[in-house]
Amino acid sequence: MCLCLLNHHSNSFQKLIVMAGGTDVTESGLSCVKCGKPAHLQCPKCVELKLPREGAAFCTQDCFKASWSSHKSVHLKAKLSSVGSSNPWELNIASPSDGWLYCLKKGQSRTAQIPHFDWTGPLRPYPISKKRVVPTGIELPDWAVDGTPKIEPISDLQHVVEIKTPEQIERMRETSRIAREVLDAAARAVRPGVTTDEIDAVVHEATIAAGAYPSPLNYHFFPKSCCTSVNEVICHGIPDGRKLEDGDIVNIDVTVYYKGVHGDLNETYFVGNVDEASQQLVKCTYECLEKAIAIVKPGVRFREIGEIINRHATMAGLSVVKSYCGHGIGELFHCAPNIPHYARNKTVGVMKAGQTFTIEPMINTGVWRDRMWPDGWTAVTADGKRSAQFEHTLLVTETGVEVLTARLPTSPKVFPWLSS
Repeated sequence: MCLCLLNHHSNSFQKLIVMAGGTDVTESGLSCVKCGKPAHLQCPKCVELKLPREGAAFCTQDCFKASWSSHKSVHLKAKLSSVGSSNPWELNIASPSDGWLYCLKKGQSRTAQIPHFDWTGPLRPYPISKKRVVPTGIELPDWAVDGTPKIEPISDLQHVVEIKTPEQIERMRETSRIAREVLDAAARAVRPGVTTDEIDAVVHEATIAAGAYPSPLNYHFFPKSCCTSVNEVICHGIPDGRKLEDGDIVNIDVTVYYKGVHGDLNETYFVGNVDEASQQLVKCTYECLEKAIAIVKPGVRFREIGEIINRHATMAGLSVVKSYCGHGIGELFHCAPNIPHYARNKTVGVMKAGQTFTIEPMINTGVWRDRMWPDGWTAVTADGKRSAQFEHTLLVTETGVEVLTARLPTSPKVFPWLSS
């Protein structure tokens, strides 16, 4: 028997096979799909998929070749029907006509072929949808149109930690409250069968409904309005056509821009029934953030945050990611100070009232090292094991800390340890 047709990504084909069971033309009574002549050959992929012979019959290899560009769509429709989906991208199939393509070059390029890569775990990228539209009338950060931040890279606040004015602080409270409400809306959408692209749509619509801009959108060409990091993804996962599966964990990272300032937070959620090791990973990561927040007050060295987080994570047999850190935030999305989450870091400076920054520990089940996917954004664990993260935007006060992105009474009750 000849080999079956190549997969759905290919534009080439392989040889037909004789009618199943050796049926001859006089017995089959079938006509060629292309020319109508008596047919005694079949498309092998149609045989594999158990499709009706009437639509898979050809008289010669030449007729099959001439029909291939249209005939191959029959296979795709059959696959979609078998899984109850009408969307190719949910089966990890690019659909250029609908704008669903794989992301490359940090969002500056697209391709119809899944990139070649030495994947570290079971997760794969799926096609992403077109860039979402922001309506007129919403204040835009300076990267919204062309993808390039202008003020942030050259600002003195990359080297000096800003003390916010009371007016700036009030704007940050308002913006951070919106960010929290947006993340809560996204959390309510998390369930098996929902794509991360659908979660991104929830984030985008909730953000613009509040009159805000989703800060990640087109920031250094990032193609979506939030980050969704599933299982072995450490951070900066791009929302795509993959459906969340029972047993997954997913981090959703939301930042909004409103009244000239940013508010930034993230949480890791359980999808359906999650194994005990993943539950412990997420709970420990949450505790790492809470313990770090507890020491924030004037006079504390920034480097102490990493010591607290590292101690708690390592006691649980987990590792702390060193490649990404917390950051200052305000009128700039990212600025001083840098907040490493690991021990024995070299960050200088002490906390002062009026400073605002994020703490956002990324904790891994296995090794701390990461690798970058071909899209230029998605950071994954080097060993393919799972990672979790939590983040808050904080304000140092005269007596301690105010969590600007704190959970609200209306926030969904998704963490068992907060209910007990």
